[in-house]
Amino acid sequence: MGKLKIVLLGIAVFVVCLFCANRTDAEENKWTRLVEESGKVLAEIQQMPDQSIPEDLMRSCEAIAIFPSTISAGFVFGGKYGQGIIMVRNKNDWSSPAIFTIAGGSIGWQIGGQATDFVLLVMNRRSIDGILQGKFKLGADASVAAGPVGRAAEASTDLHLKGGILSYSRSRGLFAGVKLEGAVLTQHWDGDNELYGKSLSAREILLENKVKMPKSADEALKVLKKYPYKK
Repeated sequence: MGKLKIVLLGIAVFVVCLFCANRTDAEENKWTRLVEESGKVLAEIQQMPDQSIPEDLMRSCEAIAIFPSTISAGFVFGGKYGQGIIMVRNKNDWSSPAIFTIAGGSIGWQIGGQATDFVLLVMNRRSIDGILQGKFKLGADASVAAGPVGRAAEASTDLHLKGGILSYSRSRGLFAGVKLEGAVLTQHWDGDNELYGKSLSAREILLENKVKMPKSADEALKVLKKYPYKK
Protein backbone atom coordinates (compact mmCIF):
# COMPACT_ATOMS: atom_id res chain seq x y z
CA MET A 1 0.00 0.00 0.00
CA GLY A 2 2.87 2.33 0.82
CA LYS A 3 4.47 1.73 -2.56
CA LEU A 4 1.16 2.44 -4.32
CA LYS A 5 0.87 5.78 -2.53
CA ILE A 6 4.40 6.71 -3.58
CA VAL A 7 3.66 5.77 -7.20
CA LEU A 8 0.39 7.75 -7.18
CA LEU A 9 2.13 10.74 -5.60
CA GLY A 10 4.83 10.57 -8.26
CA ILE A 11 2.21 10.48 -11.03
CA ALA A 12 0.40 13.46 -9.49
CA VAL A 13 3.60 15.51 -9.31
CA PHE A 14 4.40 14.61 -12.93
CA VAL A 15 0.94 15.67 -14.11
CA VAL A 16 1.15 18.99 -12.25
CA CYS A 17 4.60 19.72 -13.70
CA LEU A 18 3.40 18.80 -17.18
CA PHE A 19 0.36 21.07 -16.82
CA CYS A 20 2.49 24.00 -15.66
CA ALA A 21 4.96 23.50 -18.52
CA ASN A 22 2.17 23.32 -21.10
CA ARG A 23 0.55 26.42 -19.64
CA THR A 24 3.82 28.35 -19.86
CA ASP A 25 4.37 27.19 -23.43
CA ALA A 26 0.83 28.23 -24.34
CA GLU A 27 1.37 31.71 -22.92
CA GLU A 28 4.70 32.10 -24.71
CA ASN A 29 3.18 30.83 -27.95
CA LYS A 30 0.35 33.33 -27.66
CA TRP A 31 2.72 36.28 -28.03
CA THR A 32 4.90 34.55 -30.58
CA ARG A 33 1.79 33.90 -32.67
CA LEU A 34 0.73 37.54 -32.30
CA VAL A 35 4.08 38.72 -33.71
CA GLU A 36 3.84 36.19 -36.55
CA GLU A 37 0.24 37.17 -37.34
CA SER A 38 1.22 40.86 -37.41
CA GLY A 39 3.86 40.08 -40.04
CA LYS A 40 1.34 38.13 -42.11
CA VAL A 41 -1.16 41.00 -42.00
CA LEU A 42 1.46 43.48 -43.25
CA ALA A 43 2.63 41.09 -45.99
CA GLU A 44 -0.93 40.47 -47.21
CA ILE A 45 -1.76 44.17 -47.27
CA GLN A 46 1.36 45.08 -49.25
CA GLN A 47 0.55 42.34 -51.78
CA MET A 48 -2.90 43.79 -52.53
CA PRO A 49 -2.90 45.27 -56.04
CA ASP A 50 -3.62 49.02 -56.01
CA GLN A 51 -4.76 48.90 -52.37
CA SER A 52 -1.50 48.75 -50.41
CA ILE A 53 0.15 51.43 -48.29
CA PRO A 54 2.06 53.83 -50.60
CA GLU A 55 5.74 52.99 -50.90
CA ASP A 56 6.94 56.52 -50.13
CA LEU A 57 5.11 56.40 -46.78
CA MET A 58 6.61 53.00 -45.97
CA ARG A 59 10.05 54.42 -46.74
CA SER A 60 9.65 57.57 -44.65
CA CYS A 61 7.75 56.36 -41.58
CA GLU A 62 9.63 56.31 -38.27
CA ALA A 63 7.66 53.41 -36.77
CA ILE A 64 4.85 51.02 -37.60
CA ALA A 65 2.12 49.54 -35.43
CA ILE A 66 0.15 46.45 -36.50
CA PHE A 67 -2.91 45.20 -34.62
CA PRO A 68 -4.33 42.02 -36.19
CA SER A 69 -7.91 40.91 -35.55
CA THR A 70 -8.92 43.82 -33.33
CA ILE A 71 -12.44 43.24 -32.05
CA SER A 72 -15.05 45.94 -32.61
CA ALA A 73 -18.42 45.25 -31.06
CA GLY A 74 -21.41 46.95 -29.55
CA PHE A 75 -25.07 47.81 -29.57
CA VAL A 76 -25.48 51.57 -30.16
CA PHE A 77 -22.48 52.18 -27.89
CA GLY A 78 -19.49 50.37 -29.32
CA GLY A 79 -15.84 49.85 -28.63
CA LYS A 80 -12.70 48.22 -29.91
CA TYR A 81 -9.87 46.31 -28.27
CA GLY A 82 -6.87 44.52 -29.68
CA GLN A 83 -3.25 43.51 -29.16
CA GLY A 84 -0.43 43.98 -31.60
CA ILE A 85 3.14 45.12 -32.09
CA ILE A 86 5.11 48.29 -32.65
CA MET A 87 8.51 48.37 -34.39
CA VAL A 88 10.71 51.48 -34.65
CA ARG A 89 13.04 52.34 -37.52
CA ASN A 90 16.66 53.36 -37.12
CA LYS A 91 17.52 54.31 -40.70
CA ASN A 92 17.45 50.94 -42.50
CA ASP A 93 17.42 48.84 -39.33
CA TRP A 94 14.32 47.98 -37.35
CA SER A 95 13.87 47.34 -33.64
CA SER A 96 12.53 44.15 -32.17
CA PRO A 97 8.73 44.29 -31.72
CA ALA A 98 7.13 45.48 -28.51
CA ILE A 99 3.62 44.34 -27.56
CA PHE A 100 0.94 47.04 -27.26
CA THR A 101 -2.82 47.21 -26.85
CA ILE A 102 -5.22 49.46 -28.71
CA ALA A 103 -8.53 50.38 -27.11
CA GLY A 104 -11.20 52.94 -27.84
CA GLY A 105 -14.88 53.64 -27.86
CA SER A 106 -17.39 54.89 -30.37
CA ILE A 107 -20.99 56.09 -30.35
CA GLY A 108 -23.35 55.43 -33.20
CA TRP A 109 -25.99 53.09 -34.53
CA GLN A 110 -24.18 49.79 -34.67
CA ILE A 111 -24.92 46.22 -33.76
CA GLY A 112 -22.90 43.02 -33.74
CA GLY A 113 -19.14 42.65 -33.92
CA GLN A 114 -16.30 42.03 -36.32
CA ALA A 115 -12.54 41.55 -36.36
CA THR A 116 -10.50 44.27 -38.05
CA ASP A 117 -6.78 44.59 -38.77
CA PHE A 118 -5.30 48.02 -38.04
CA VAL A 119 -1.98 49.41 -39.27
CA LEU A 120 -0.58 52.75 -38.07
CA LEU A 121 2.38 54.58 -39.58
CA VAL A 122 4.14 56.89 -37.14
CA MET A 123 5.69 59.68 -39.19
CA ASN A 124 7.85 61.49 -36.59
CA ARG A 125 10.02 60.77 -33.56
CA ARG A 126 7.98 63.01 -31.27
CA SER A 127 5.01 60.68 -31.56
CA ILE A 128 7.24 57.70 -30.74
CA ASP A 129 8.41 59.46 -27.57
CA GLY A 130 4.79 60.14 -26.65
CA ILE A 131 3.78 56.51 -27.16
CA LEU A 132 6.62 55.38 -24.89
CA GLN A 133 5.57 57.66 -22.05
CA GLY A 134 2.44 55.69 -21.21
CA LYS A 135 -1.16 55.81 -22.37
CA PHE A 136 -1.14 57.57 -25.73
CA LYS A 137 -4.40 58.91 -27.16
CA LEU A 138 -4.64 59.28 -30.92
CA GLY A 139 -5.93 62.70 -31.94
CA ALA A 140 -5.09 64.22 -28.56
CA ASP A 141 -1.43 63.37 -27.97
CA ALA A 142 -0.68 63.33 -31.71
CA SER A 143 -2.45 64.18 -34.96
CA VAL A 144 -4.00 61.19 -36.70
CA ALA A 145 -5.55 60.92 -40.15
CA ALA A 146 -6.78 58.27 -42.55
CA GLY A 147 -3.83 57.24 -44.70
CA PRO A 148 -3.92 57.27 -48.49
CA VAL A 149 -4.09 53.91 -50.27
CA GLY A 150 -2.41 52.70 -53.48
CA ARG A 151 1.18 52.16 -54.51
CA ALA A 152 1.36 55.49 -56.32
CA ALA A 153 -1.21 57.38 -54.21
CA GLU A 154 -0.65 61.05 -53.51
CA ALA A 155 0.72 61.03 -49.99
CA SER A 156 1.95 64.60 -49.51
CA THR A 157 -0.81 65.46 -47.02
CA ASP A 158 -0.35 68.10 -44.34
CA LEU A 159 -0.04 65.32 -41.79
CA HIS A 160 2.73 63.68 -43.80
CA LEU A 161 4.60 66.96 -44.17
CA LYS A 162 4.22 68.00 -40.53
CA GLY A 163 4.48 64.56 -39.02
CA GLY A 164 1.84 62.61 -37.17
CA ILE A 165 0.16 59.24 -37.52
CA LEU A 166 -1.55 57.72 -40.55
CA SER A 167 -4.01 54.92 -39.87
CA TYR A 168 -5.46 52.09 -41.94
CA SER A 169 -7.91 49.25 -41.45
CA ARG A 170 -8.73 45.97 -43.20
CA SER A 171 -12.08 44.31 -42.67
CA ARG A 172 -13.82 41.68 -44.80
CA GLY A 173 -11.11 42.03 -47.44
CA LEU A 174 -11.47 45.80 -47.82
CA PHE A 175 -8.37 47.87 -47.01
CA ALA A 176 -8.71 51.63 -46.54
CA GLY A 177 -7.56 54.60 -44.54
CA VAL A 178 -9.49 55.12 -41.33
CA LYS A 179 -9.48 57.87 -38.72
CA LEU A 180 -8.84 56.42 -35.26
CA GLU A 181 -9.26 59.50 -33.08
CA GLY A 182 -9.79 58.59 -29.45
CA ALA A 183 -8.11 55.19 -29.59
CA VAL A 184 -5.50 54.67 -26.86
CA LEU A 185 -2.17 52.82 -27.25
CA THR A 186 -0.65 51.22 -24.15
CA GLN A 187 2.34 48.96 -23.62
CA HIS A 188 1.38 45.38 -22.73
CA TRP A 189 3.97 44.67 -20.03
CA ASP A 190 3.01 41.04 -19.48
CA GLY A 191 3.14 40.34 -23.22
CA ASP A 192 6.64 41.81 -23.53
CA ASN A 193 7.85 40.03 -20.40
CA GLU A 194 6.60 36.67 -21.61
CA LEU A 195 7.78 37.16 -25.20
CA TYR A 196 11.36 37.97 -24.14
CA GLY A 197 11.53 36.14 -20.83
CA LYS A 198 12.43 39.19 -18.78
CA SER A 199 10.97 42.44 -17.51
CA LEU A 200 11.51 45.19 -20.10
CA SER A 201 9.97 48.53 -20.93
CA ALA A 202 8.91 49.33 -24.48
CA ARG A 203 11.68 51.95 -24.58
CA GLU A 204 14.29 49.32 -23.75
CA ILE A 205 12.96 47.10 -26.54
CA LEU A 206 12.36 49.71 -29.23
CA LEU A 207 15.09 52.30 -28.65
CA GLU A 208 17.75 50.73 -26.45
CA ASN A 209 18.03 47.40 -28.33
CA LYS A 210 18.15 45.30 -25.16
CA VAL A 211 16.70 42.21 -26.84
CA LYS A 212 17.51 40.16 -29.92
CA MET A 213 15.10 40.13 -32.84
CA PRO A 214 12.77 37.14 -32.30
CA LYS A 215 12.36 34.67 -35.15
CA SER A 216 8.62 35.29 -35.02
CA ALA A 217 9.29 38.78 -36.46
CA ASP A 218 10.90 37.41 -39.65
CA GLU A 219 7.83 38.02 -41.83
CA ALA A 220 7.34 41.61 -40.67
CA LEU A 221 11.05 42.34 -41.04
CA LYS A 222 11.10 40.86 -44.55
CA VAL A 223 8.35 43.24 -45.66
CA LEU A 224 9.80 46.31 -43.95
CA LYS A 225 13.23 45.79 -45.50
CA LYS A 226 11.68 46.14 -48.95
CA TYR A 227 11.33 49.85 -48.22
CA PRO A 228 14.76 51.42 -47.49
CA TYR A 229 14.66 54.62 -45.48
CA LYS A 230 14.02 57.79 -47.44
CA LYS A 231 13.11 61.10 -45.85
